[in-house]
Amino acid sequence: MKSLNSQYDVIIIGAGAAGLMAAICAGKRGKKTLLIEHSSKIGEKIRISGGGRCNFTNLHASPNNYICQNPHFIKSALAGYSQHDFIKLIESHKISYHEKTLGQLFCDGSSKQIISMLLDLCQQHEVEIKLNCSVNDVSKNDVFEINSSDGNFTSDSLIIACGGLSIPQIGASDFGYRIAKKFGLKIIPTRPALVPLVVSESERQLFTQLSGVSNDSLVNYKKTKFRENILFTHKGLSGPAILQISSYLEKFSGTEITINLLPNMDLGKQFMADKNNKQTPLNYLRPYLTNRLIDTLLVNPDFNKSITDLKKETLLEIADKLHNFKVPISGSEGYLKAEVTVGGVDTNFLSSKTMTCKHLPNLYFIGEVVDVTGCLGGYNFQWAWSSGFAAGNSC
Repeated sequence: MKSLNSQYDVIIIGAGAAGLMAAICAGKRGKKTLLIEHSSKIGEKIRISGGGRCNFTNLHASPNNYICQNPHFIKSALAGYSQHDFIKLIESHKISYHEKTLGQLFCDGSSKQIISMLLDLCQQHEVEIKLNCSVNDVSKNDVFEINSSDGNFTSDSLIIACGGLSIPQIGASDFGYRIAKKFGLKIIPTRPALVPLVVSESERQLFTQLSGVSNDSLVNYKKTKFRENILFTHKGLSGPAILQISSYLEKFSGTEITINLLPNMDLGKQFMADKNNKQTPLNYLRPYLTNRLIDTLLVNPDFNKSITDLKKETLLEIADKLHNFKVPISGSEGYLKAEVTVGGVDTNFLSSKTMTCKHLPNLYFIGEVVDVTGCLGGYNFQWAWSSGFAAGNSC
């Protein structure tokens, strides 16, 4: 049964991490709050993240871990509600957690613990939640008017928290961008981020041979570098270091990245120091790289000769191939496999302290719909908590 026209202080569209945090904060302040979600489930990205354990924040979260056209924009929200604040929140709800690597924090149990905590807080602060409720249109006269599949609602403040384009299979859409454009905000062009990369058909045989091989590597694109594992796939490359670098590629087709497959050593220098070694370069390298990597990448017959029998130029050629493995990228696996979206609502139109529109003070944009993209490792959830807190405490 459809609801009759109902008046709220605050309506939030999108019940993901950012929307839930904003709703909790607004409700806590005594605001009559409605949280609208078009799907049948709350916080699906929270649920599936971190292999079901939710990488809910990062100990090292700072503005330096984010991509934004205006890098200063992120500072206020992160300072207003930091990773330490969210850690205190989950500790107060007795949720145990652990650091995996590089400051990444995961639940010891399940990501459902985070969702339950947020829902409990919504209930505690009398937030009304409507699931399976699709918003058809939003307009503004004296107040915001929301036309939905569950009836018409009005509110003094409206918070858009409906995410970006990544993972459409759980309901991602361009709705937030359409609302932003309707109210005169600019959209920074979007592209998939934290996404596996694809190589051209002509290059694919090599990657198919190496599919499933993982290697600790230093991945470079222009001045950006990430040191973590890479994973060869039958389409190209994945793994943490590749996902990280993908966010920094201005375009996918025609881009080249460089990978140092041996970041812990200078192989050229080591060859020179071991010039009298009777081993072949292939056997010499087996303690450092997997057999498949060595046998697939180093196929020159000369490489089966002993190090002592090879010219300096040949040894340096091997070192260069492994320290500067060049990969021409032809594309990505798209929004279907992307964890987040680069681009979104232009932050020049928003207050960095409150997330409200500068020209329409009661309209807010938070979370992934905004042109703020975090690195892999809990940073995007922290942006959701921080931006949601900022909006929920000022609406």
